[in-house]
Amino acid sequence: MAFWLSRLGVSLALLAGGASSSLAQTSDQPGGDDPVKRGEYVFNAAGCLGCHTESKDAPRLAGGRALKTPFGTFYSPNITPDRDSGIGGWTQADFNCAMREGKAPDGSSYFPVFPYTAFTHLTDQDLQDLKAYLDAQPAVAKPNRPHEVSPPFGWRFLLPVWQAMFLDEGGLPPAPGRDEKWLRGRYLVEAAGHCGECHSPRNFLGAVDHSKSLGGSADGPEGKPVPNITSDQQAGIGKWSANDIAFMLEIGMTPDGDFVGGGMNEVVSNSTSKLTAADREAIAAYLVTVPPVGR
Repeated sequence: MAFWLSRLGVSLALLAGGASSSLAQTSDQPGGDDPVKRGEYVFNAAGCLGCHTESKDAPRLAGGRALKTPFGTFYSPNITPDRDSGIGGWTQADFNCAMREGKAPDGSSYFPVFPYTAFTHLTDQDLQDLKAYLDAQPAVAKPNRPHEVSPPFGWRFLLPVWQAMFLDEGGLPPAPGRDEKWLRGRYLVEAAGHCGECHSPRNFLGAVDHSKSLGGSADGPEGKPVPNITSDQQAGIGKWSANDIAFMLEIGMTPDGDFVGGGMNEVVSNSTSKLTAADREAIAAYLVTVPPVGR
C-alpha cells in the first residue's frame, strides 16, 4: 500500500484557472451538510486507512505500518486524535501545513514518503472535511515508531532543501478546454488519490520523475514493482477502455479476468470501491488521456 500513497463542480472562472473545487461541492456527493461524512469520502479517496493502520488486527489509524523503500524502511504515524501520540492537538492550520507544505507543527519537515507533494493540491474544503473526520475517530495512545533510514537519507535537516527543489505547492495547473469530468478525474488521480506517488519512477533523490508520470516503477512501496498505467499500448493500459478501468477500480478485476493483487488490492478495497460510480468513471476518463510512457 502506498504511503507516498471531489466531485468537481467547476465554474467558468475555475476552468479558466485550472483549479479544482472540493469533493464536497457536488450534489450527489455522500455526506451532504455533514463535514464528518464528507470527510469520510475524502479519507477513502485518499486511501488513508491502509497506510496508517499497521495490520488487520491493529488499532485503526494508529500507525506503525512499514514501508520498505530503496532509502530504508519508514513507519507510518499515528493519525488518531490522541493528543500525545496522534494529531489531537493539531489546529486546522497545523493540518493544512502538514498536508500542503510537508511540515510538522514544530516546524520540522516530513519525509516525502508522506505524499504531501500530491496532497498540496487538495482544496481548503477537502482538508477541513478530512480533519473533521479524523477528529471524530477514536483516539489511540500509540507512540510512533522511528524510521530505519541510513544517512544521508535519514537526515531530516536536509529535507527543506529537498522540498525547495521538488515540492510544487498549490493547486493543479490550468487545463484549458478540458471538461468537468476530466478535471474531476485529474483531481482524484493527481491530488486525492496520489496515484503517481506509487505508479511513477523516482530519481536518485526520491522525487517523482514527472517526465514519466504514471509510467510504473521497479522500486515501488514495500520493494515491489508497480505497473505502468499510462495510455501506452504495450507497456501501459492503452488497450483498456474507460469502462475496463472503471470496472477494475470497482471490483479489482482486469479485462483479462484476473484480479489485482498486493497493494492495488488494498487500494480497491479501501479506496476506489468506496467512490461513487461517477468518480470511478472520471478517473478512467482522465487515465485514458495520460500520455504514453514506453518501457
